[in-house]
Amino acid sequence: MPACVTSEEFEARVGVLEREVEGEKLVTRHILEQTRHNGDDRAAIKTRLGRIEEKIDSLDRKVDSLDRSRTWLRACRPSSETLFARSGASALANETAESLASRLPIQ
Repeated sequence: MPACVTSEEFEARVGVLEREVEGEKLVTRHILEQTRHNGDDRAAIKTRLGRIEEKIDSLDRKVDSLDRSRTWLRACRPSSETLFARSGASALANETAESLASRLPIQ
């Protein structure tokens, strides 16, 4: 049932609705502004993340290269038995040279 309202009451109700609409507009503007700001932040973060990924990939390649070099060096390094044999041979050669020198007449 429609109720009769006075023009003053009608104007008051319209004023309330207008304020509600203005309030909703403010909220909507704020949300849109924050959405744009968040989009800018997101783009900056994605850019920085891309740079970090590039640095990590570069470091990964360096580690792989160092690992290959270490493996190659280990393969090229003489074994401890070879080093022991060499040092033993060197000691024997020094000992032999000294014994020979002691047998030589001193002039």
